[in-house]
Amino acid sequence: MIEARHLRVLRAVARTGSFSAAARELGCTQPAVSQQMKALEQSAGTPLLVRAGREMRLTQAGEALVRHAVGILAGLTAAEEEVAAIAGLRAGRVRLVSFPSGSSTLVPTALAKMRAAHPGTRVSLDEAEPPRSIEMLRNGDCEIALAFRYPEVRGADPEAAAEWDDLVMRPILVDRLIGLVPDGHRLAKAGSAGFAELADEPWIAGCPRCRRHLVEVCESAGFTPRIDFATDDYPAVIGLVGAGLGVAALPELTLESVRPKGATAIRMEPAVHREIVALTLPDLAHVPAVAATLDQLADAAGRSGHAR
Repeated sequence: MIEARHLRVLRAVARTGSFSAAARELGCTQPAVSQQMKALEQSAGTPLLVRAGREMRLTQAGEALVRHAVGILAGLTAAEEEVAAIAGLRAGRVRLVSFPSGSSTLVPTALAKMRAAHPGTRVSLDEAEPPRSIEMLRNGDCEIALAFRYPEVRGADPEAAAEWDDLVMRPILVDRLIGLVPDGHRLAKAGSAGFAELADEPWIAGCPRCRRHLVEVCESAGFTPRIDFATDDYPAVIGLVGAGLGVAALPELTLESVRPKGATAIRMEPAVHREIVALTLPDLAHVPAVAATLDQLADAAGRSGHAR
């Protein structure tokens, strides 16, 4: 195998014409140059230099290798400089995937701080709900997935419990479910309500994972919710409630970026939460730009008052 250090020695010998002059240029000893040239010739399988008087002359193979060494070493230098820039957060890229309510609340603050602190690092954003966002992370389509999961209401689900086991998880915040009823609803002024008090109401549900969890929570309270509408669009959920078409239970984070027109938020009892985390692969967790972005996401949650 031809090593870059051997190519540097060969180029110095070709440029200076002798081992001793190459040693002075490289800041090493003549025997060290001689040893590296022998190693290079063994790797190449053919002589690269011939002695002509006091000078060393390249063979045809040596000339070919020097010619290629120029481009190889230039490319290696450029690669080293680029890697150093990425390691020093002067360059680099992070692809972040987030669920919509995270994109509208936590992500903007985090990315603004990231750009201010490390303007050379570019962070892009795409949206996907878990488990799709987790699949994207595993498939190499992003470096960080901002995701959430709900506790199991009916007991442990081995598959769900192992969903993130092989990933690096950065806890971001715990988000409480908030009830949403039309302004004129009988419980609008109560401030809080139990899930069972809404057993006879038509429900408006959110994303598939949220919808499944809502059914579990309601069934644990003794009823199966009648879901009249289901949409992944939280502003649509709020709009439907505001129009008097039903009630909903939404994560508190979703209400931070949308003003509930015609709807009133109430505290649901017993308290139900979802866990929001930033996920990445173990190897990626050591990449400086990824680690810095994780820090900014956690810091954004702290500034929002929801931090764990």
